[in-house]
This record gives sequence, structure tokens and C-alpha cells, in this order.
Amino acid sequence: MQERNFTQGNILKGMLAFSIPYLITCFLQTFYGMADLFIVGQFNGPAQVSAVSVGSQLMHMLTVVIAGFAMGSTVLIGRCVGSGNRRGVSNAVRTTLAVFAVLSAVLTAVLLVFSRQIIQLLKVPEEAVPAAEAYMRICFAGVVFITAYNVVSAIFRGLGDTRRPMYYVAAAGIINVGLDWLLVGPFGMGAAGAAAATVASQGISVVIGLAALKKTHGEVLGKSGRINGEAAGKILGTGVPIALQEGLIQVSFLVITMIANSRGVEVSAAVGIVEKVISFLFLVPGAMLSTVSALSAQNAGAGRHERSRAVLRYGCMICACFGTVIFVLCQPLAPRIVSLFVRQGDNINTVVRLGGQYLRTYSVDCIFAGIHFCFSGFFSAYGKSGYSFLHNIISILTLRIPGAWAAAVYFPATLYPMGLAAPLGSLLSVAICIALYRIGRKTWSLT
Repeated sequence: MQERNFTQGNILKGMLAFSIPYLITCFLQTFYGMADLFIVGQFNGPAQVSAVSVGSQLMHMLTVVIAGFAMGSTVLIGRCVGSGNRRGVSNAVRTTLAVFAVLSAVLTAVLLVFSRQIIQLLKVPEEAVPAAEAYMRICFAGVVFITAYNVVSAIFRGLGDTRRPMYYVAAAGIINVGLDWLLVGPFGMGAAGAAAATVASQGISVVIGLAALKKTHGEVLGKSGRINGEAAGKILGTGVPIALQEGLIQVSFLVITMIANSRGVEVSAAVGIVEKVISFLFLVPGAMLSTVSALSAQNAGAGRHERSRAVLRYGCMICACFGTVIFVLCQPLAPRIVSLFVRQGDNINTVVRLGGQYLRTYSVDCIFAGIHFCFSGFFSAYGKSGYSFLHNIISILTLRIPGAWAAAVYFPATLYPMGLAAPLGSLLSVAICIALYRIGRKTWSLT
């Protein structure tokens, strides 16, 4: 077994060694949706762009929820690696594969059956409904690939390996872009073509990833491991609260999208574009969440709690610095960034103006969200993922959704105020996380 142990050595160096390949992997995965939106925008009007922006946002929500579930596997495997329990690693891997096989089958069936109702719930602009439904149905049929990708990646991360997932996702990204240009351009399939390209490329990444797991970590799939209820309980005990947390965050984004959709196709397109840009910018905070979780889990399993706390501190510092740079850059560049995703002549001035407003204020969330992401990863490593759910549900219900609604009602001519709803919610989450960290001090000091 070729796991990598992070319980010794320079902490910051270890974090960078883990996070950089993972960050590149996340960039390539997010590039799927970015490429869809960009290429569709070059060949089609606002209706198709709106369809892809709404559809890809929903698929992003499903992806992060599944990744949240899979975090339970990363934590359990990481703890077993840190404590030297190889039999436990094998049990965790085999149980993970069984649990998520069932999950993907159920998700696929439910989403396909209720696809029309989902379209109605999201209040997609009428002219974008046919394209959005085609996009979502094709993506729903490929949920098995989304699930498999995240499960294989979670297993690799628990073993301390983030480089191999980067390689197989890179191959899939190249295929995705090529298929996008072919199906959306010459074949004129619009949103449906973008969805088909994404599903096909994800399927290829899964095949390559499973082959790599079998070749490099074959022992974890061996007969010595067993599917058992104890491992499943630990995986779900950590993963379910994280999945609920991620789901609630994404639901808040979808509610904001619904509010934007009700204001017309230009606002819908502007908000959809910015949400996609923000999801790209959040790759660094997301990478830090997984890094803090995986490294803290290994050190918690080894009883090296002082190293776990140091991992959290470094993660928060990295995210705060990154977020500050992004916020400063977005002030002059926001309209230019939005203009990359719209075609000349399709109400471009309105979409760019509104999108620029939204991005300028929304970008401050890169600072605050990164910090509470790191806390969430740390809490999960110690089996306190319920803390993450708690701070997110409070911020969503008190600031994110009410703030977006109030901004739409009282400031209908601009998107500046709506862009502040998410950052204010994240700032509240940071305050709650600090309080919970102090309350649970004994957990990450003495156990």
C-alpha cells in the first residue's frame, strides 16, 4: 500500500504538496462547466446561456453534496493511515464503494423522474426551459460518473495521494473541451451538446481513475477488507452532516438564482455567469477544506493534535491572503470577466453591467468563505461535522437568503446589494466557527 503519511515533517510543505495537485484537479473539473458556458455563449444567445448556467449550477450542487458524503471516507481512511491500521483502510475503501454504488443508483432514478418539477421549481425563464431540461436530463443520466469520480478521489485523498486524480481529470478535461466545440459548434446541439460532452468526459475520467487505484493501491481492494456496518456508520456519520451543509449552501445559491430568474433573462444570465466565476474562484478555499480535513484526520489518528491545529491556522492564513487578492482584482476587472461569457449583440451591455456589479461585491466572500471552509474541514477530521452544518444553516437562514430577497425587493435596479448577501452570511459563519472551536477545545487538545 502506497499511502502518504503527513504526521511528520514540515507542516506547510506537506499542505502545499497535498493541496496544489488537488487544486489543479478541482480547476480541471470546474473547467467542464466553465467550458460549457463559454462555448455555448459563443454560438448561442441568452436563452441557451441561461439554460447552461442554471443547469450547471444544479449539477455543481449535486457534485459538492456527493463530495460532502465522500468526505466521510477521506476522514476515516486518513485516521486509519495515521494510526497505522491497514485492515481498517481496506474495510473503509470496500465499504465506501458499496455505499456509494447504492447512492448513485437512487440519485439517478429520483432526478430523472422529477426533472420537470425541478425545472419548474428553479423558475427558469420560459424561453430557456427546453434547453435547460435537455441539459439536466443528460447530466442526470450521468450522475453515476459524478459519484464514482468523487468516491475514487476521496479514497486517494485519504491515502494522501492527490497527484493521480489530477492526471486522469486532466485527460478528461481535454476531451471535454474538444467535444464541446464539436457538439455545440458544428453539430449545433446547444446546451444538450454541452451536457453530453461533460458526461462523456467524466465517464472517461472514472475509468482511468479506477484503473489507477487498482494499480497503485491494490491492497485496499483485496480480500482482507470487508464491507461492514461500523465503517459505513463512521463514513455516514461524518459525511451526512457535511453533505447537508454543502447542500444547504447550494440551495441558498439556487434560491438566489430563482430570485434572479424572476427578474428576466438578462439578470438570470448575469447572475448565472457570476455564480460560475465564483465557483471557479472558490477552488482555493475548497482545496484548503479538503487539505485541512485530510491532514488533520491523519494527525488526529496519530494523536498529533498540535499539528492538526497548526494545519488549521495555515489553511486560514492562505485563504485570507488569497481572498484579499481576488477581491482587489475584481474591482476593476469584473465587467471584463463577465463579458467573456456573452456574445456580441445579445444585450451584452446590460448583462455585463449587471454581472460586473454582482461580482464586485460578491468577490469579498472569497476571504470569509475560505476561513470557515478551513474550520469545517478541521471539525470533520475530529468527528464534529455537525458543527459545520450548524454554522451554515444559521448563516443561510438569517443572512444569505433573506439578504438576497431584500436586495431584490428594495434595490431592483442594481445587483450590488444582492452580491453582499453571501459575504455577510460567511462572516457570520466565521464568528460561529471561532466560538465553536473554543467550546470544543478539549476535543482537539486531549483526545
